[in-house]
Amino acid sequence: MKAEIRLGFLGILVESREAVPEVNRILTLFGDCIRGRIGVPNREDGTAVIGLIIEGTNEQVGAMTGKLGNLPGITVRSALTGKKKMEEK
Repeated sequence: MKAEIRLGFLGILVESREAVPEVNRILTLFGDCIRGRIGVPNREDGTAVIGLIIEGTNEQVGAMTGKLGNLPGITVRSALTGKKKMEEK
């Protein structure tokens, strides 16, 4: 069976520092989909933004964004390319 692999961007807004360990646990769980990561803290108000370049199936990306988005104090937005490559699964 072939899976459609898509490239995209994931933006994570961290408004609660208490959620950071769980965010990192989830990102580690989906580490095979992450191609790049940048984190930008805002020391003035304690918030942060994490930007990810991701490559994965719709199911993988949906599972990751769903888990992250269910955390209190975390907001997630994603954008995926329309281009797809097929991978043997």
